[in-house]
Amino acid sequence: MRQRQFLDVVDEAEARRRFEEACAHLAPAVETVALDAALGRVLAADVAAAVDVPGFDRSNMDGFAVRATDTAGAEELAPVVLTLLGPPLAAGDRPAPGFEVGPGRAVPIATGAVVPRGADAVVMVEDTHLAGKRVEVSRPVAPGGNLTFAGSDIGRGDVVVRRGTRLTSRETGVLAAVGVGEIEVVRRPRVAVLSTGDEIVPPGGPIAAGEVYDSNQRILLDAVAELGCDGVPAGIVPDDEQRVEEAITALIGGDHPADAVLLSGGTSKGDGDVNAVVVQRLASRLPASEVLVHGVALKPGKPILLAVLAGRPVVVLPGFPTSAVFTFHEFVAPLLRRLSGFGNGLAGEIAAITPMRIDSVPGRTHYVLVDLVEGQQGPAAYPLGAGSGSVTAFGRADGFIRIPAAIEYLEEGAAVVVRPINPDVRPADLAAIGSNCEGFDHLLGLVASRGFRVKAVWVGSMGGVAALRRGEGDVAGIHLMDPATGEYNRAFVPEGASLLPGYRRRQGIVFRSKHAGLGEDAAAFLAGAVPGGLRMVNRNVGSGTRVLIDRLLGDARPDGYLHQVRTHHGVAAAVEQRRADWGMTLDTIATRAGLEFRFVQDERYDLLVRDDRRERPAVRALFEILADAEVRAHLRRMGFVMDDDQEGSGPITDER
Repeated sequence: MRQRQFLDVVDEAEARRRFEEACAHLAPAVETVALDAALGRVLAADVAAAVDVPGFDRSNMDGFAVRATDTAGAEELAPVVLTLLGPPLAAGDRPAPGFEVGPGRAVPIATGAVVPRGADAVVMVEDTHLAGKRVEVSRPVAPGGNLTFAGSDIGRGDVVVRRGTRLTSRETGVLAAVGVGEIEVVRRPRVAVLSTGDEIVPPGGPIAAGEVYDSNQRILLDAVAELGCDGVPAGIVPDDEQRVEEAITALIGGDHPADAVLLSGGTSKGDGDVNAVVVQRLASRLPASEVLVHGVALKPGKPILLAVLAGRPVVVLPGFPTSAVFTFHEFVAPLLRRLSGFGNGLAGEIAAITPMRIDSVPGRTHYVLVDLVEGQQGPAAYPLGAGSGSVTAFGRADGFIRIPAAIEYLEEGAAVVVRPINPDVRPADLAAIGSNCEGFDHLLGLVASRGFRVKAVWVGSMGGVAALRRGEGDVAGIHLMDPATGEYNRAFVPEGASLLPGYRRRQGIVFRSKHAGLGEDAAAFLAGAVPGGLRMVNRNVGSGTRVLIDRLLGDARPDGYLHQVRTHHGVAAAVEQRRADWGMTLDTIATRAGLEFRFVQDERYDLLVRDDRRERPAVRALFEILADAEVRAHLRRMGFVMDDDQEGSGPITDER
């Protein structure tokens, strides 16, 4: 394939400087909207009250408007007697012109009514007794008692809401109280999002091999909406230079041009990537246009292209979802926050340590998505280990760390700073670390349904044991066999932890039906598959399945041995899609994938629980859920075996 080289690769600071400088001429626009359409908008100018609030001296009680001095000395057994004036004043009534409360007089008044001239207090009805045309007052009231004076809440001319405020129900209520019917707000920038690629198809329809659903457009449209912008879906355009050029030209021109245009894909060196070529061509012939950066020393996100066409920012983001989201938040989001009036909007940084070594790429700033788990030394930042093509990584991560270009790796235990993705990041009520299992996933979902925040970090069985030994997390799913005894899990319990009985799973060799003739059991199949050159898919080091595979293979290293996936589903997918011929996974997953299964052995999947976390509410909820008869019946229907000696939720005693 012929390759087109990047225009220039610069460091992130230089790329950010060029983009900010080229977009400096852009400023937030202002529009006027009705108050009933203002919720969530950003106020463009201070709003001062044109009226006093309240606009009159107002009664706070049902009772009688009086002169406070007339009630002095009033007692239960020696009440003060005042003469009634009428008519009673209700909320909304206006006293007649010239009406005044004189000495020794009282006027019946309702809550919210105008306090008439002459009166400076309101006696509560509970402290009075009517006697014909007179009222007996049994408790004195101080001047100003039980009333609110005009302008004491808001004075005419007071600034009630300041510019830059994002309006919530509190602010809109205040604006309504001072009579505001329409206000000036920052106009929501229109940001067009265009997806390109022959392999991209919209969600909701069928998909063929080699095609991918367009997740980038949905992510970016919702991301710009979160930043106070109006996302403009521009559809999907195939890798055709003329059609891409027509689409971009339409978006930056016409009567209602977009304020910014985002594309994803088409930024790398492959011959089929056309977006960068089209943007460069448009920049060469349109006024106020320039390609600012094509290639930034980042991982992920190196291929990003930053440009200005006809004075409007046009950004071509990488096609892989994680790369696209990272580069959007690092380069585009600050501009959109400024134009929408949202400000910098950055969440506070969190100090953490790395529980394992994290390798980087020298010469490129490396952004690593992490999960945060509370440990004995504070938060631990677990790298997600997902590539730039991962769709779900950004959604699962708590935040990310930044490894400078000059650093090759972070050592285990290194101090890092985590930038939260959302400002409401908080420690989970239940942190599960260890081996992945869909049965455990089901249990965690039930814990979450009780209102607890659940975090799952899949690092394999040995990773879970190590995490709990360091004091990180609450519970770990493990299925580790002791080679010396063949017993599962008990030999791996660290000090300060105990086993919560789980269930048994059926592990076995899976393969496509075309290879069924190799044998009726796992041993016979492997005897033919390994020397026969069939390619395997392996599991990650530290997983219980990997221990079992290595035991079966001994010194053999079949083709594909180094091809490692992190989940049982990954094994089935590799075999089903013919990227591998065989692997080891669970019978339930093999059945759903339509694969042949040869049983190897039952294994125990138990939960390792830190003793100092057993009384946490979310952990107790997990105990209760696993002991529930209906839950256990559901696990059986999922294909798991619940041992007769497992009834109850108490931990297994370590008898070593």
